[in-house]
Amino acid sequence: MALQTGEIDSLKSELNEINSSFEHSSAENILSWAGNRFAHGLVITSSFQDCVLIDVAQKALGEARIVFLDTGFHFPETIAYMRRIEKHYDIKVEVVNSGLPDDVSPCGSSNCCQVRKVLPLLNVLKTATAWVTGIKRVDTPERVDAPIVAYDEAKNVVKINPLAAWTDEDVAAYEEKLNLPRHPLTFVGYKSIGCAPTTRPTQEGESPREGRWPGMNKTECGLHI
Repeated sequence: MALQTGEIDSLKSELNEINSSFEHSSAENILSWAGNRFAHGLVITSSFQDCVLIDVAQKALGEARIVFLDTGFHFPETIAYMRRIEKHYDIKVEVVNSGLPDDVSPCGSSNCCQVRKVLPLLNVLKTATAWVTGIKRVDTPERVDAPIVAYDEAKNVVKINPLAAWTDEDVAAYEEKLNLPRHPLTFVGYKSIGCAPTTRPTQEGESPREGRWPGMNKTECGLHI
């Protein structure tokens, strides 16, 4: 389902025009457009740190292909939370992994994210034309200019970030307003949740991402670069 060369130039032009108009649109409206535009070529990835993106997608799309990239090193609480969300929304999450044993490129090694997250994602995107993520501009310096919709050259897919303009406070307010199920680790200081060996709770005054890859010169896993 990969985009063909002849489609890409016109698609880029379309996306450039619509991106600015989406700056003041709701996430639900953005996903409604995405569902109409890309239909069954749409795939949503979620880390299940929260279920805000899933909730918005359920309202905007109803049925959707939702993928969780399982590195094999997630917190047990994250897996349990994902299963809870499946039941809450009556959905089935597609769990994708590298197939590697735990002792090959284990969590924290130099190429772990590449082989356990990026490559599995690329395999998923071979069957998609549009990829929906939950990234926000406030997450990391690398994401500060993230567009809401754009063509991702490296992955040959349209990338849609309906929550790009949201703040962490926006996410918390949405969760509270709708009384959404919360990841259990958020109650004990985890503000950004990745793999267990490379994630710690954050202290008062620290940004959420300071709890990720502590002691390492790293802020991104590579999915969004």
